[in-house]
Amino acid sequence: MTAVLPVFDGHNDTLLRLYTAKHDDSFFTSADGHLDLPRARQGGFVGGFFAVFVPTPPDASTPNDGGLPDPLPYSYALHTALEMTALLFRIEAQSAGQVCVARTIGEIEHGLRTNTLSAILHLEGADPIDTGFHALEVLYQAGLRSLGIVWSRPNAFGCGVPLCFPHTPDIGPGLTDAGRALVEACNRLGILIDVSHLNEAGFWDVARLSDAPLVATHSNAYAICPSPRNLTDRQLDAIRESDGMVGVNFHVGFLRPDGQRDANTPLDAVADHIVHLVERLGIDRVGFGSDFDGALMPRDLGDAAGLPRLLETLRRRGFDEPSLRKLAHENWLRVLRKTWRA
Repeated sequence: MTAVLPVFDGHNDTLLRLYTAKHDDSFFTSADGHLDLPRARQGGFVGGFFAVFVPTPPDASTPNDGGLPDPLPYSYALHTALEMTALLFRIEAQSAGQVCVARTIGEIEHGLRTNTLSAILHLEGADPIDTGFHALEVLYQAGLRSLGIVWSRPNAFGCGVPLCFPHTPDIGPGLTDAGRALVEACNRLGILIDVSHLNEAGFWDVARLSDAPLVATHSNAYAICPSPRNLTDRQLDAIRESDGMVGVNFHVGFLRPDGQRDANTPLDAVADHIVHLVERLGIDRVGFGSDFDGALMPRDLGDAAGLPRLLETLRRRGFDEPSLRKLAHENWLRVLRKTWRA
């Protein structure tokens, strides 16, 4: 039997699921959703980017035409983000050494050797960050090591893409003055900048301003699936030139050429995007960005325990073992080494 390869993943929304359910202890037992510690062990999931995502307030109106939600009130965004961040720290404290909030490459490497799950604190949308960056400095000291400038709504720093299909990502203005300053602040601190959800004008602003590799933690190929959440070949070329990378999103609506939310989507659809991205970026610049607990997974994958089935699909598609190790975890460590300060 083929050994289970360790998988380091670019994105999950497990903190949101646990926060909404109001009981973080369920991370240690298999229950709802896609990711918890038992299923991580079963599937070889050794760590990844754990997103702090501030949901739209329950009393807020949401567009029904595929447009962008309104910006979040800052006090609500900050309060919710702090609660969700504290949740991750409680999971670490309750894990008896099985979970580590990773702040350095050395801690992730230690996790790979000891089967400790490494969780990177990631902010999906900079809505909780003030334009003076006081919150950014505090969150960095707490452990923040990755930040997406926007989710699919505008904030003080930039504008996201609508969650509709088909649609171009070339919509809306670029980064604001505060957004451009945020890029500089993240570069100074060594915080990875995630271009997922960012509109195309904002992407090109980051490409022009940032001195770090361009990274999309959970995005796919627009050439296959024309969702605005996916990346055009021109954007992929810029990521390659920066020596960055893309984590492939498993959400069926970002995989399928027809954009349908259909769980009966074969794992070959994931492989199709990986093949396209490897052809465009090179084998060293592609990984996984599952979107566990935040999206509809292919039924054949199911949850984190199904990751070996995806790897077996990639073997069948011609990827050898050294290439699979790169896709599964080595490429994420490579790009973090080039981005983080420690």
